[in-house]
Amino acid sequence: MESLIELHGIVKTYRIGVVEVNALRGVDLLIQRNEYISIMGPSGSGKSTLMNIIGCLDTPTTGKYLLENMPVHEMDDNRLAEIRNRKIGFVFQTFNLLPRATAFHNVELPLIYSGVSATVRRRMAEEAIAKVGLTDRMHHRPNELSGGQRQRVAIARALVNNPSLILADEPTGNLDSQTGREIMAIFDHLYQMGNTILLVTHEREIAEHAHRLVHILDGNIVEDSRTGRS
Repeated sequence: MESLIELHGIVKTYRIGVVEVNALRGVDLLIQRNEYISIMGPSGSGKSTLMNIIGCLDTPTTGKYLLENMPVHEMDDNRLAEIRNRKIGFVFQTFNLLPRATAFHNVELPLIYSGVSATVRRRMAEEAIAKVGLTDRMHHRPNELSGGQRQRVAIARALVNNPSLILADEPTGNLDSQTGREIMAIFDHLYQMGNTILLVTHEREIAEHAHRLVHILDGNIVEDSRTGRS
């Protein structure tokens, strides 16, 4: 299988006053295309730092990060922003939608940043919205949608650029259990359709939707195992 992501010796150190905090302590991780992986760990374990580095929202202090064989660890802020927009689709716990924009406009936003023409944007945004079953609500604003519908919009926005990786950070954290199950069913379907998904969560039940479980503690990977799902 072809590696999508390679992390080699990733260290991340923060300085708070005169104190150094080692958030990651030499992480090695390989992610293949069309894998469904969950990263678990308690608060302060380093899982959010690892997610931010994989998502090109932060850079390692030392170590190498290759995304599709591109040396992400050597990139400047402008190149990192380009990679985030073109290669990574983000789904956040808090949805991060523009409150005054319709679902359609929220979904097409990454395409605007990419310079896609209006005609192509419309087709791609409508296709992404259809994949999450929200075609009949595409012209509603976030305050006219339920929490589950807002998360569906966020997932459609993550999909719209056909990214190499979908990165979901606690995607059910603000949802009731039934709606959470519905959202996880969408991720299950997206994986079956060939998407690579990286799920960050502290909930074991959510993590076990993935096919591979990576457990991080004190800045180190302490478990990397298969969940038994096919």
